[in-house]
Amino acid sequence: MINIPTELLRTFVQAVESGSFTRAGEAVGRTQSAVSLQIKRLEEMLAAPLFVRGQHQMRVTDQGAILLEYARRILALNDEAAANLFRPRVAGSVRLGAPHEYTASLLPVILGKFAQSHPNVMLEVTCDLSKNLLRRMEKSEFDLVVALHDDPTDTRGTKVRTETLAWITSPDHARHEQRPLSLVVAPDPCIYRSRVLQTLNRLELPWRIAYTSSSYSGISAAVRAGLGVTLLAGSTAPEGVRILTERDGFPAMGHLDVRLHRASEHGSAAVARLADYVADSLSG
Repeated sequence: MINIPTELLRTFVQAVESGSFTRAGEAVGRTQSAVSLQIKRLEEMLAAPLFVRGQHQMRVTDQGAILLEYARRILALNDEAAANLFRPRVAGSVRLGAPHEYTASLLPVILGKFAQSHPNVMLEVTCDLSKNLLRRMEKSEFDLVVALHDDPTDTRGTKVRTETLAWITSPDHARHEQRPLSLVVAPDPCIYRSRVLQTLNRLELPWRIAYTSSSYSGISAAVRAGLGVTLLAGSTAPEGVRILTERDGFPAMGHLDVRLHRASEHGSAAVARLADYVADSLSG
């Protein structure tokens, strides 16, 4: 079994991407002759020519093209492992606030992976409505807050995601066809509730609130049971529900921004690391 040194692969990739052994040498800190020797060594190990010789412009052979794809993947894994294993250990605690639907749907996976990478960081997660979370943050109750924003001119925090809003109902009931329309909503100051009532009133569609719950699980259960319809961010729609569209007679409800708020830009390393991790995960 041949073990290909990563330094040879890195030099090879740099040579291909830069189009020159000289520029590749500058990138990896070697002379042009040293790069030539590394490429020759790599070719001897693999018993295959990697570059077409005698050309004014560098061009890889078919074998070189195959190696290039593998080399990039190998180096990416190598660099990822190095970044995860050889960084300073981060410790401390982080108080995170997030809407119920995110702590029940997207955040458990995100926070689980973060906890595996940072076992010395203690997470304290609180669920609440976005506007309540932001008010509580002003009272220094949180280090980080994930919040929905319904005002596009509100530029507080860092936008990490744009959500398309979706009507959801039970697939086993026809309550969404009845009028007045039965609604399952959270209490004020819920952004979804406000958007629904404003839209239905503007369109002069009759409605009634059939069920109110402050929890995502309570709202999801009520919808599945056929008590009424609700509105949620599309990515947080639970399993076992039906999405309603304009073809069902339900108006498009637009979008909401998801923003990440930090209590202080000069917080602990644990807060900074979690903020970056959540932002990257939600925006990905």
